[in-house]
Order: sequence, then structure tokens, then C-alpha cells
Amino acid sequence: MNSPSSHQNQLNQSDLQAHVVNRVHACVQLASRSLSVDLALPTITFNQRGKIAGCARLQTNELRFNPVLLADNYQAFIDEVVPHEVSHLVAYALYGRVKPHGKEWQAIMRQVFGLNGHTYHKMDVTKVSGKRFTYQCLCGDIELSIRRHNKVLRQQQQYICRQCHKVLSFKQPTSV
Repeated sequence: MNSPSSHQNQLNQSDLQAHVVNRVHACVQLASRSLSVDLALPTITFNQRGKIAGCARLQTNELRFNPVLLADNYQAFIDEVVPHEVSHLVAYALYGRVKPHGKEWQAIMRQVFGLNGHTYHKMDVTKVSGKRFTYQCLCGDIELSIRRHNKVLRQQQQYICRQCHKVLSFKQPTSV
């Protein structure tokens, strides 16, 4: 039985990364031809962490991709994430600093890659979400990230519930 991810399951991480590198090169070449400009190939790394699938570093002409999300979402990377990130570099090369998902970026996505650009991906981020800490207010329990939890512990930040407007307080885990 061939599931949509059967091809992906046969590829190891270095194969997946090689496919992404090839796709980046193809997208840059397509944009260069379509827009009649000579675009430099970016540096490509696979060290993006957290919930972000990819990131374009404009000034250094670098693309960073998340290897964990790539392993689980190969086709989405090839079809959407790579053109999305390449479009950021193209927009910067053509127009300089513009809104990240503004009209220039949207036009490149549409005209060059035939895609409607989306700001956020819809990938399952369970594997990359990190530890969560339970806080409470009058409304009930609210989960905070480790970064926010540490800010509370260091007394650098207080968080307020958007509904009841009370300061969130840490809910100590109950021992089993």
C-alpha cells in the first residue's frame, strides 16, 4: 500500500535535506528566469528549531529549515515551505526591506511559484513544542512555554489572562 508519506519514509534525513537543497536551487533559478534577475544561491542550513518550518535571513542570504518538521512534512516543504522562504529572499533582493508577507512577497509567490502565500504553516508541531507549564486564573488552566515560565520565575514578567484580566499564577504539579 502506498500512503502519501511512503516515499518520505524511505528517505533518511540527509536525503530529505538534499531534496530541499535541490528544490531551493530550482526555485532560485525559476525566480531568476521569471523576473530576469541574477539571484545568488543562498546558504542553506538545517538548524531551525521550535515550531518554525523555515526562516529566511535576508541580510546574509541564508535559509534555515527545521529538520524535525521536514522529516514529518516532506511534501509540504517541497511544495510550500521552500518557495515561501525563497520568496522572502527574492523580495529582499528586488525591493530591499518590505513587509515580510506584504504585497511584494505575495506577488512573487503568485507570479513565480503559482501559490497563494500563507503566513503560517499548519503542520503538527507536537514533537517540537517543548515543555509546557500550567498556570491558572479565574477562568481555569492556561499553558505557558518554558521561556515564559522562566521569565515568571526570574520575576521579569507577569502574564495576565485575556478574559478575566487576572495575573496568572503557577499551578504546582501534584505528586502522584
